[in-house]
Amino acid sequence: MHISSWVIPAVLAGTALYALLRRIDGYSALTEGAMQGLTVMVKILPSLIVLLSATAMLRASGALQWLTELLSPLLSTVGIPPETMPLLLIRPISGSGALAVGGELMAQYGPDSYIGRVAAVMLGSTETTFYTVAVYFGAANIRRTRYAIPAALTADAVGFLGAAMSVRLFFGT
Repeated sequence: MHISSWVIPAVLAGTALYALLRRIDGYSALTEGAMQGLTVMVKILPSLIVLLSATAMLRASGALQWLTELLSPLLSTVGIPPETMPLLLIRPISGSGALAVGGELMAQYGPDSYIGRVAAVMLGSTETTFYTVAVYFGAANIRRTRYAIPAALTADAVGFLGAAMSVRLFFGT
């Protein structure tokens, strides 16, 4: 039997033993934590619905394709394959949407192609900025994000540019 089959039972038993030794009502603590989790979910659900709907509408409307064609010359100039433009636009909004776009790029061009490698590095070196801000700032009831979004988008831009440069550097493509 593998150790992984014992991890969850060991954690549950350890938690129960800890509560017993500290004389904590484990059931009440568990239900209170679950209630707080549901409260957070209710607070962030509207933001998530808006983000996921906006992502779907962007892809379905053809705006994503239009932006790709518009920005292709600029992307080529800085070394980013224009085919990855949908990934650049979707990634800050939706992780699942970005994975779908990345999967489409891998299926179309191959995972070992320049485009496939750049897409993989982009997925690994960038964040779903707006999703993260919506979830965490929404959970903490923060309304003014101040410098958080510009700083996060700057980090994403560096991740996107660095993806193309690192693939070119390490794979010589």
